[in-house]
Amino acid sequence: MIRLLALALLLLTAPPPFHSSIRPLPAPVKAELKHGGFWHKGCPVPLSGLRVLTVSHRGFDGRVHTGELVVNRNAAAPLATVFRQLYRLRFPIHHMRLADVYGPKRSRPADGDVSGSFYCRQAAPSPCSGGKGTGSWSMHAYGLAVDLNPVENPYVGCGQTRDRASLPYRDRSRHRRGMVTRRVVRGFRSIEWGWGGAWAGSTKDYMHFSSTGH
Repeated sequence: MIRLLALALLLLTAPPPFHSSIRPLPAPVKAELKHGGFWHKGCPVPLSGLRVLTVSHRGFDGRVHTGELVVNRNAAAPLATVFRQLYRLRFPIHHMRLADVYGPKRSRPADGDVSGSFYCRQAAPSPCSGGKGTGSWSMHAYGLAVDLNPVENPYVGCGQTRDRASLPYRDRSRHRRGMVTRRVVRGFRSIEWGWGGAWAGSTKDYMHFSSTGH
């Protein structure tokens, strides 16, 4: 009887199973991407080449949430396996909804700690050099890159970062909640994606994972 009660308690307290789904971009999402300037004519991937990936993830509140990313259709299924691993690792993700990335600015999270993927833009230059663009497409413009918890995992160079909230996280020697770990890196490596935190030199993009490593 005690064993049965223990089993029932375990089932009641166990987190819900991981869930993922992949679907073409709905018409409202296409319109939102166009209206917000996240996609435009001349982008290196057509809207038909993108998918909405929906996944379960842990939040900073310890609860299970449903997150969404717009990703390249060829990367959607592999990324679902990565997020399954992150879910098992209980890796917390702060905000990961389409509205958090593409919605009106006034309705986006005030802390800016938003994880996302697709954004048709140039690669961002190192904080060492300044400026807004590099003249070449970011892997985000292909939907082949994912940024995780940008506040806790900043883009740094020459000891600098563009986000003041990220200043405490320049020191990577002390792990804090939401920071990318070796296990998270291994999860992306399982689909042959590289990590910006492994770049040579002083410029590191700790939030950034991509199919090319750049």
